[in-house]
Amino acid sequence: MTKVLLEVNGLKKYFPITGGLFGKKQGEVRAVDDVSFFVKKGETLGIVGESGCGKSTTGRLLLRLLEANDGKIMFEDKEITSMSKSELRRVRRDIQMVFQDPYASLNPRHSIEQILEEPLIVHGIGTREERRRQVREMLEVVGLSSYHAKRYPHQFSGGQRQRIGIARALMTKPKLIIADEPVSALDVSIQAQVLNLMKDIQNEFKLTYIFIAHDLGVVRHVSDRVGVMYLGRLIEVADSEELYENPMHPYTKALLSAVPIPDPDFQKRTVLIEGELPSPANPPKGCAFHTRCTECMDICKTTRPIEKESNGHFVACHLYNE
Repeated sequence: MTKVLLEVNGLKKYFPITGGLFGKKQGEVRAVDDVSFFVKKGETLGIVGESGCGKSTTGRLLLRLLEANDGKIMFEDKEITSMSKSELRRVRRDIQMVFQDPYASLNPRHSIEQILEEPLIVHGIGTREERRRQVREMLEVVGLSSYHAKRYPHQFSGGQRQRIGIARALMTKPKLIIADEPVSALDVSIQAQVLNLMKDIQNEFKLTYIFIAHDLGVVRHVSDRVGVMYLGRLIEVADSEELYENPMHPYTKALLSAVPIPDPDFQKRTVLIEGELPSPANPPKGCAFHTRCTECMDICKTTRPIEKESNGHFVACHLYNE
């Protein structure tokens, strides 16, 4: 049985809303609202949802780039949420992140060699010559040349910069990489190259991925399991093929019905989602999706659904309560 590498239980992140003359707290935005999931060693868990659902915030909470209000994050049976800064630094060698914007995530004043060498310096890895040799080797791994080390970020295209971002994440030889929409800022022609590179690197370095995206086609291509988020909550998690072939939650069905299929003769029924996305500062009571759901029942308006599991397929929906 494959070992669980990361386990998240009851994760919450509320951002305060302040206003008035003295900046008093007037409310809170529930960006992540009681999220639980696990990631097995060597697999890719895709987290998908529309903008504002809390998926990127979840990724940042896992690395403690943001501090959670509540919940537990266990990595290799060690609790990240209660670690001191020195303990957290050691864990961050094993958990790295690839950011969404390749233009903003690289320091424009540093050469590529300085950018890639920095994680090794921070963690005290190797001599200067060993670090520089590793920089040159890692550039070759991600499809660039060793002579690129002396150049600066503005001398590269978006796709090349994202390769540099991936190389930086790999420098400390991590076990888990959190990829926060790593291809959404790239041209479609470049996206496939970067995704294939990430798959090759995963096989070569025995990596585990959490892949955050809003593009369901991309997520299907790279993920072993997929979790669907809506308004700060994880509403369905299943194996990739199972989720795409047999979606259970009404929101998941609507999302998948909107994915274009490259076949002009294929007739597909599109499930429309009516209404506007509710504000995370004032989420609906009960099921968060009930205000837009075509199958809404009375219980959905008052009671939050409990997650049900069947053969590894988790869904939080009253339609499946006994």
